[in-house]
Amino acid sequence: QVERGLIFVNLVDFDTQFGHRNDTPGYAANLERFDVRLAGLLPRLAPGDLLVLTADHGNDPTTPSTDHSREYVPVMAYGAAVRAGVDLGTRATFADLGQTVVDLFGLEPLAHGTSFLGDLLS
Repeated sequence: QVERGLIFVNLVDFDTQFGHRNDTPGYAANLERFDVRLAGLLPRLAPGDLLVLTADHGNDPTTPSTDHSREYVPVMAYGAAVRAGVDLGTRATFADLGQTVVDLFGLEPLAHGTSFLGDLLS
């Protein structure tokens, strides 16, 4: 539990154990395990919490290569104040997420990126 702050989690197994090994069944099973855990987490979020799910790169286990395979990654946000059905579009840079985080905490803007916090919140 954190009263106020940022919790960052890197689920590296998707990348190292399944994506880079082209293990499609393992990747799928790990997604199912994640979905179960996510379902248990969502009800525990406080009214002012914001959950953002994304990736730093794509690593599709169905491609012939074991290298990073996607230029774009999904960004999904959840919280009591998040407007349903918001389409953030294709962002110009991943730095938009960092800018959104500093915006959320009322910190000085970063050198790069555009916050999408205003688009998310109702």
